[in-house]
Amino acid sequence: MFRYRYRMPRFIPINPYVQPNMFYRQQPSVQEVMQTLRSQHNNLYNQFEQGGMNRNLVDYIFSLVVSFTLNEANTNQSANKIYNQFQNRIPWLNLLFRQYNISQNVVDRVLVRVIQITLNAIGNGNGGGQPGQGWSDWEDLGGILTSGPSVSSWQPNRLDVFARGTDQSLYHIWWNGQRWSNWESLGGTLTSSPAAVSWGPNRIDVFVRGTDDSLYHKWWNGSRWSDWENLGGTLTSSPAASSRRSNQLDVFVRGRNQRLYKKTWNGSRWEDWEDLGGQLTSAPAAVSWGPNRIDVFARGQNRDLIHKWWNGSNWSNWESLGGVLTSAPAVSSTRPNRLQVFVRGRNNELYLKTWNGSRWSDWRNLGGSLNSEPAAVSWGPNRIDVFARGQNRSLIHMYRGQ
Repeated sequence: MFRYRYRMPRFIPINPYVQPNMFYRQQPSVQEVMQTLRSQHNNLYNQFEQGGMNRNLVDYIFSLVVSFTLNEANTNQSANKIYNQFQNRIPWLNLLFRQYNISQNVVDRVLVRVIQITLNAIGNGNGGGQPGQGWSDWEDLGGILTSGPSVSSWQPNRLDVFARGTDQSLYHIWWNGQRWSNWESLGGTLTSSPAAVSWGPNRIDVFVRGTDDSLYHKWWNGSRWSDWENLGGTLTSSPAASSRRSNQLDVFVRGRNQRLYKKTWNGSRWEDWEDLGGQLTSAPAAVSWGPNRIDVFARGQNRDLIHKWWNGSNWSNWESLGGVLTSAPAVSSTRPNRLQVFVRGRNNELYLKTWNGSRWSDWRNLGGSLNSEPAAVSWGPNRIDVFARGQNRSLIHMYRGQ
């Protein structure tokens, strides 16, 4: 097969009379942003190089995007809006990608991410730039979400994210260790955000509220997705799910009386619903860091974070951990006796509170601009991934660790 060789133009027709946006902050140069891309975002280069693009060509394309964002765009706009303007300004670029058979979905996702990194560098990202030491920038993974997301991980460097789409069906996108998939529809009719958990390699269990307010369940067994099964109950929130050991599941929901209820799969059958009390004003969040431990969180009557745990023989009373929540919480655990709780605060930014094994930390602001509750998971002792719906209803993602 003959491959057309595209000759790069010597220059991009950027208007020389348009001056960079002038603010009181100092704007980074194109080269400074490019250095960040080269040193910290090799995965973005890889997604184009897998199509056969030379790295120098990828670098040139990224520099066009960065230059446009810094020198021509209104950087108070979202990354997606700037990207649309860039596409109109440089329409020939899509012809180049077609020569390499790189899908439009991949092109859009990578270049929007480059714009987002540029916005973060000048302090106009999803909530004010870098979220803090050790945390990545926010990235936009696309899609149009009509609920908050949920995430699970069944092996290191594997992520499976679920959300409700515009047709109220369940949608799924995954990270395989090298790149993000396209979105796929798993059907159903959801009236809540989903919940997802994994109890072993190549196993995922997903729970949702259906149109009759019952709990519905769908699972991946390593080769195919099951049909939906109805587990009953009357839910007034999205569900939450955790797993204490292989082939065991604990699902938590808020019932009609605002109390917490639990339904357990014990390895052979589903047990009856158990009333765990409380007065919840949000969906719960749950995680297990050991075979006899479950931690459950929710927003309380005072919009504070409330916490209840199972120690292997008894449930604790509810405790208040403070804060002012504007969403349901999310929780992950990086290792035994460690917890990371994420919430959306009054300014729609992400906040983190951690348990270090002996005490709770103060709240820490991680920035962002969230349009839903967060979702969180850890696939290793130093890794946490957080997802949410962004202001343009797409899936946004940040992480800490490698």
